[in-house]
Amino acid sequence: MFDSITDFFTGVQGALTRRWREFRSEVADTHPWLRLGVGVVAIYLVVVVIFGMIWSSEPDVYSVRERALVEVGNDDQRLVTGVQTTVALISVMETLLNKSGGYLSNDVLPPGMWLDNVPNWEYGVLIQVRDLSKAMREAFSRSQSQSTEDKDLALAESRFNFDNRSWLLPQTEGEYAEGVKFLRSYLKRLSDVEQTNAQFYARSDNLRYWLSTVETRLGSMSQRLSASVGQRRLNTDLAGDAEAQQATRTPSELEVKTSWNKIDDVFYETRGSAWALIHFLEAIDADFADVLEKKNARVSLKQIIRELEGSQEAVFSPVILNGSGFGVLANHSLVMANYISRANAAIIDLRELLSQG
Repeated sequence: MFDSITDFFTGVQGALTRRWREFRSEVADTHPWLRLGVGVVAIYLVVVVIFGMIWSSEPDVYSVRERALVEVGNDDQRLVTGVQTTVALISVMETLLNKSGGYLSNDVLPPGMWLDNVPNWEYGVLIQVRDLSKAMREAFSRSQSQSTEDKDLALAESRFNFDNRSWLLPQTEGEYAEGVKFLRSYLKRLSDVEQTNAQFYARSDNLRYWLSTVETRLGSMSQRLSASVGQRRLNTDLAGDAEAQQATRTPSELEVKTSWNKIDDVFYETRGSAWALIHFLEAIDADFADVLEKKNARVSLKQIIRELEGSQEAVFSPVILNGSGFGVLANHSLVMANYISRANAAIIDLRELLSQG
């Protein structure tokens, strides 16, 4: 009989330790390859975890003007209207493909297949790339609605709209790299003052066209982020028009909530979109400088960039917390929604300002 509980647990620990040593000795004597295999698997898992942590880091914000100067051979004379916007699109896409770990959304092997945050970040970036490439083809490069679209921009846009998770025949990275090549072809013609077959029209109506898309994207992201705590909302789909109709009837009051297991996906998708927009808006500030100065709107654009930069602050929590609005735990989604909502409100004001004569 044991004199105390301490003696009991000490005896159990000793027995387990002896049994473990005997087991290791038996394995070493009779199954040396099994022991080697276990060691190799353990080392592999450690390496995979380390690389997963490294690959989970997000790229830093950089200067679009510096990238543009490199693209045009450090010749200020070739920084014509539209060059910085085109370079912003190119550099953002190249960063997406060449960052630490490369493009991860279509990985089918560890550690890429285990990572969740970075693929959602990549998708957020890709959304903004697709929207801007569409605006480049439909508006920025065309003088009017009846003019011919630029072939390189049309081909680039189609490549960027390829399935973001395809890993074989064709591979997503290959399609996106092709899109970058077409953008560079357009950039080469655009920055050559001797050629006139590539244009970029910095007009207020073109800028409002693209900002309208950005406004819609940010509004949707803000709603999904805010819905992390769940809300009962009145249905305002037809508000403001007594004769408005919709395809099917919906309840007068809706329960809006983003699932707890999806909120980190929305968080990182929004973070990726904001990262891409920072660079695009910096380029817009340069290429549409005269338009913005005429409307006294450059300070408004810079404020939008500042709000988006706030969304890129380091996340010190190992997980995205989903606390209630005024609960004990933090709610990272509501913090992100705050930055996005303010940026979206500023974009609405900017579009209104640009529409005025």
